[in-house]
Amino acid sequence: MAAQRIGVLLVHGLGGTQYDLGSLHKTLQKAGVETHCITLPGHGGQPQDLIGVMMEDWLEAVEKQYLEIAPQYDVLHIMGMCLGSLIAVELAKRMRHAKGRLIALAPPVFLDGWSTPWYRAVRHLVYRLPGLARRMRVAEEEPYGIKSDLVRAMVKARFARGDNFHYPWVPLSCIEQVDRLRAVVQRDLDRIQCPTLIVHADEDELTSPRSAYFLAERIGHDRTRVVILQNSYHMICVDNDRDQVAIEVLRHLQLDTAVVKVRERKTSQRVQERLRRANAGLAQNALL
Repeated sequence: MAAQRIGVLLVHGLGGTQYDLGSLHKTLQKAGVETHCITLPGHGGQPQDLIGVMMEDWLEAVEKQYLEIAPQYDVLHIMGMCLGSLIAVELAKRMRHAKGRLIALAPPVFLDGWSTPWYRAVRHLVYRLPGLARRMRVAEEEPYGIKSDLVRAMVKARFARGDNFHYPWVPLSCIEQVDRLRAVVQRDLDRIQCPTLIVHADEDELTSPRSAYFLAERIGHDRTRVVILQNSYHMICVDNDRDQVAIEVLRHLQLDTAVVKVRERKTSQRVQERLRRANAGLAQNALL
């Protein structure tokens, strides 16, 4: 009997790219899964491209790709990170997804993390003022969703170099669309019937584990497994717990977890040397 053909549709986060998911796509490929990484409307170019993009544009783009690739596979899973996890949940709901499983990584159902964004208390008032939300910028700032000092320094250096891996800011009007999507996602979650994994960091600075528990309760505890990480912030696919994330994803998809080579904790001397190099890169960019 021929082996099943298995695919995964991966959805990145707000302002990001497939790099939001770290090396998960490579890990899945090693486990024998074909990956499809969609670039959401308004992404992959300049932050200004997000102005005027609606949540319906994101949902339509992902739904279109889902319908295009689903006939190619015996099993098709859906996985998203941050904004992408909200889209993945809504897609599974609307499609009555039953051809595979669902994975929501750091889903921001609620914006209630310990590092409260400055716009949290006033954004709904700003939304009512014509044109203002389009002109206001929400900048990416430290800790960049990352607890690891080393990875944070590397990300900071990439921002300083202008690498096109993540937008340095997004318009506030884009946050408005995320808010609209959050409201939609919270409704009718019991329509999701596929096995679901939710992975969330206990110290997520953007969205507390309340989001994970809310989804689990509304989808149904009999169909949902929640994993709470203890050594990461929001960007769980690249932070300290990234190996655990990969293992949990493979386990949920019933794939071989041995493809994940768990990284040994670096010695302090090696970490300091890599930090020095990252900081040296920042200093060099500052002189340019």
